Amino acid sequence: MPMLSNVAHLGKAVTDSLRRGAPDIDMDTLPKMLDLSAEGLTDNVIAVNANTGNQRQRLVMEVLVRHLHAFAREVALTTEEWKTAIEFLTKTGQTCSDIRQEFILLSDVFGLSALVDILNHPKPEGATESTLLGPFFVEDAKTISLGESIASEGKGEPMLVRGRDQDGFYDTQYTEYENDCRGRLYTDANGRYAFRGILPVAYPIPNDGPVGQLLRTMHRHVFRPAHLHFSFVADGFEQLITALYFQGDIFLTSDAVFGVKSSLIVETTRVTDAEEARRLGFSSDSFHLVEYDFALLTKEEAALEQAKVRHAAR
Repeated sequence: MPMLSNVAHLGKAVTDSLRRGAPDIDMDTLPKMLDLSAEGLTDNVIAVNANTGNQRQRLVMEVLVRHLHAFAREVALTTEEWKTAIEFLTKTGQTCSDIRQEFILLSDVFGLSALVDILNHPKPEGATESTLLGPFFVEDAKTISLGESIASEGKGEPMLVRGRDQDGFYDTQYTEYENDCRGRLYTDANGRYAFRGILPVAYPIPNDGPVGQLLRTMHRHVFRPAHLHFSFVADGFEQLITALYFQGDIFLTSDAVFGVKSSLIVETTRVTDAEEARRLGFSSDSFHLVEYDFALLTKEEAALEQAKVRHAAR
């Protein structure tokens, strides 16, 4: 059979679609899909998807289809359950905005984000471990100088070392986006960094949308331990996305998105020297001090660690 575009009398709907860029298919390359059983359907879907020239895409799509179909067979998925899932995913997409990513949140609460991070960013001893970026990252953080503050005055307990205010919300979670408690800065020539902020507190992941409704049906709590997000970018090094968590937080061992690692847990020191507080730019007489050295991998070191993981998976 010739290419689809060479078939006579296709009709306007088909020819218009091809003209707009729909793939022009050699019909002889397609499997004969008639009277398919539950088992035969899976193989035919995989065969139809196999025409991509991208080998990685072919592998990912084949495994995805096999697991999706196996899941549906194993639980004997009902039509009503399928409809509920479609409606849920539709609402998840409708909840997304420029400052909220409900699909990332969904991935987070299923542990998928944490798993992808673990698989893609293995770290040797001595390198700082990575963790989740989270659904609230935005690109428009203000640039500050070393030692300046990322937080507005009065947002919470002062701290020297990204955070959120004393109410336990990100700036993007307010009705009016504030662009606060986040910032972009550069280290000095020796790689040293310092900034002022506020001591973070535990907070709930967004639970007013479809993901929150899902967690309620499973009677899961929606809280994350207090933490500070960091993203490091340097020429010749792998980007490091990580966070610091605080000793004593009641949610350290039950993080709603599975992100806490022991090596990233820190203790703060309470500094009560009023003169030192003023010298550093605090208006209060005391502040919390956090000291932590981050160690990045070169791109070559990161590639070597990733190759070890891929080799072990074979």
